[in-house]
Amino acid sequence: MKPLNILYIMSDQHQGKASGCYGHPFVQTPNIDALAARGTRFTTAYSNSPICVPARAVLATGQYVFKTGNWDNAHPYIGQPKSWHHMLRENGSSATSIGKLHFRNKEDDTGFAEQIIPMHVVGGKGDIRSCIKRPMVGPMKSSRSMTEIGPGDSPYLRYDHDIAERTCAWIRARAADKKADPFNAFVSFVCPHPPYIAPQEFYDLYPTASIPKPKLSDPDAVTHPWIQKAERSRNYNDFVTDESRRVILASYYGAITYLDRNIGKVLACLDECGLRDDTLVIYTSDHGDNLGARRLFGKSNMYEEAAFIPMIVAGPDVPENKVSTTPVTLLDIAPTMLDGAGLKALAGQAGMPGRSLIGLAQAESDPDRVAFCEYYAAAADRAAFMIRKGRYKYIHYVGYEPELFDLEADPEELHDLSRSADHRKIITEYEAILRGIVDPEAADDAAYKSQTALVEANGGREALIARGKFEHTPAPGETVKLTT
Repeated sequence: MKPLNILYIMSDQHQGKASGCYGHPFVQTPNIDALAARGTRFTTAYSNSPICVPARAVLATGQYVFKTGNWDNAHPYIGQPKSWHHMLRENGSSATSIGKLHFRNKEDDTGFAEQIIPMHVVGGKGDIRSCIKRPMVGPMKSSRSMTEIGPGDSPYLRYDHDIAERTCAWIRARAADKKADPFNAFVSFVCPHPPYIAPQEFYDLYPTASIPKPKLSDPDAVTHPWIQKAERSRNYNDFVTDESRRVILASYYGAITYLDRNIGKVLACLDECGLRDDTLVIYTSDHGDNLGARRLFGKSNMYEEAAFIPMIVAGPDVPENKVSTTPVTLLDIAPTMLDGAGLKALAGQAGMPGRSLIGLAQAESDPDRVAFCEYYAAAADRAAFMIRKGRYKYIHYVGYEPELFDLEADPEELHDLSRSADHRKIITEYEAILRGIVDPEAADDAAYKSQTALVEANGGREALIARGKFEHTPAPGETVKLTT
């Protein structure tokens, strides 16, 4: 296809259900909804690893985590294997990033021609403390994420404002250069990632009294043993009351609407510059947020709250106002970027298992396509994997019993069918699909060995625990804050 301008917009921790176009009953996302109306919205979209660094390595390389070794937030992408940014450069094009990357540093050759106000992992190393496993660290004694909440301002809110402004300035400069080749822009916002703080005008859109209580959030709620262990390690819920939980959710939803406004600014700039008809626009997020469900906050599991993400594509050759039920993942981003740049064949040559979202949008929905997710990072003593195909989701935990959910009959994942005699064949089939992609025990072992070596190389378990933890990467220009 003819090379297009490509504007890839990414957010951080935007739960897939939390947009108007995805059916949320009250979250206001008019600009995201308008983008979906002029393009194709995928209803079955997943992160390939529901935590920042691994997810972003997948979308850069188009390869699985178990192949790249970007296991967690202390194993950042350093430029190998090749990214779609490298491939564009090698073929006479280029890509510019604006905002959060979460790679190792700005100095590594990661293929971008330019990095504008990038955010990378702390100190070029990231969250090594979370690599401590068997036993994991915890419980936490304090949590800034759960207590510094509500209406106001934060470095993340200011950072997203700057990202939007810098993006618009960059687009205007490209539009003014009549000799410029088609552009490739990776625009990466941080909202609605914690801290759970929203500007007052957006916080006020969500009265706390009307916000429902999360499912399975009562102390006596029964959850899977793997989840119980994760909750004991990352015991965010211990710092939350019924009232503060509502403030957290109102802040999260307010941050989504603030994100939506910034996305709207960028899309309006594209229109003003006369580039809309020549630009492929993609919107997605790296993972979701549990928001108190199962007494969990943050991401880091295979349930819909954490693993399901928005995925929208619009522009030339993309059907308008279409809803596709074909499962897609971040693994499909790299092939899409290459396809939009007129370099579709490179994805196959690089052995990328994903497919271009452009072709998937054009085709009839295929609900039996397989979506795969893997997790080895914080609050997991053993790895977890997910297969989504058709109506079923299969969750495989190394060392634990699996779970199976019928998402057509049980979209909230409240009824585990893994012990049902009627579903034994499904369990066998889906485990075989999983093992056809990865050896879960071998991948779990490889991740553990790499994490243990990293812990030892950085002072060992006790030294890292004594040093303290940080709950999110500081915005550029801010300093990291450690707590117990």
